[in-house]
Amino acid sequence: MKSNELFEDSFIKELSIRDIGYTKLSQPMSFDHYNDWVNEGKHEPLGYLADHRKDLRSDLKNYYPEFKSALVFAFDYSPQKKSLEQFYNSEKSNGLKISSYVFGFRGVDYHIELRKRMNEVLDKLKQNRPGLSATYTLDIHPVLERDLAYKSGLGWFGKNSMLINKNFGSFFMIGSLLLDQELELEENTLETDHCGTCRACIDACPTDAIDVENRTIISNKCISTWTIELFKDAAEIPGHKEKGSGEIFGCDICQDVCPWNIKEQEKVPPGDLDHLSSTKLKEFFLSRPISEIEKDLSEMSNRGFITKFKGTSLERSGRKGLLKNIKLYTD
Repeated sequence: MKSNELFEDSFIKELSIRDIGYTKLSQPMSFDHYNDWVNEGKHEPLGYLADHRKDLRSDLKNYYPEFKSALVFAFDYSPQKKSLEQFYNSEKSNGLKISSYVFGFRGVDYHIELRKRMNEVLDKLKQNRPGLSATYTLDIHPVLERDLAYKSGLGWFGKNSMLINKNFGSFFMIGSLLLDQELELEENTLETDHCGTCRACIDACPTDAIDVENRTIISNKCISTWTIELFKDAAEIPGHKEKGSGEIFGCDICQDVCPWNIKEQEKVPPGDLDHLSSTKLKEFFLSRPISEIEKDLSEMSNRGFITKFKGTSLERSGRKGLLKNIKLYTD
């Protein structure tokens, strides 16, 4: 049986799962590559990628000793991406941008939402396997999640280090269930590299953050790092303000120009952005005069910010982090 035949189509669609992979390999295929990247300091300032959790990533059994196999899910947000681009191109937009994954799952922080969805999947699995135990993984865990998705046949590593699927591009989040049993499923073959000679992502990156030779990101040049991970005043990345596109939380530039995503965006229907959290983020950050946003953030307390945006991805950067990012466009 193929992994995408495990569940009814309606169940998969309801959870926005675009594809499912399966693997029994516990050791990542790219750990040495990751280790070299860290040793060269290209992870900085993301210290958590180089601490004691680095070596835990060398084997899934270090995180989940009972590991026997993994189901890996591609949670799709490409419809919401299309709707967001339509909004950015409308008169309602103030020119600021937030990475599209923020709006992909009802505007809720994907760590919260995808955990719920994977628990639903696990409950479904247990109906026929009552003795099954599992744990979930996302990018907050000591797991090389893109490697896990690659091993399960969900795509290849693009030149921008993103996992790309030839059927639906890269506008998806990876979540996995590590199982204590093997399933009677076929293991997919590894996907071929389909980037060829294309340099679209490399040429489009305004801060030269893509190390094309190693297909990695130089973190301290990446707009996503500066806007999400640096919470206090920090030196601006050269090229961000002059050549960027108004990014204040995350960045989609290298994905926007990818031919595999362009192909997907041409055919995918627009998704719903009318959920409460999505509407709140759009109205506060993307629809009003930028000076007004800066004023409100300056006068708002940290507690007030958390109360207003609790449960969204922007809670991570906090009031000071977002204020730092907004000031880039008002100074």
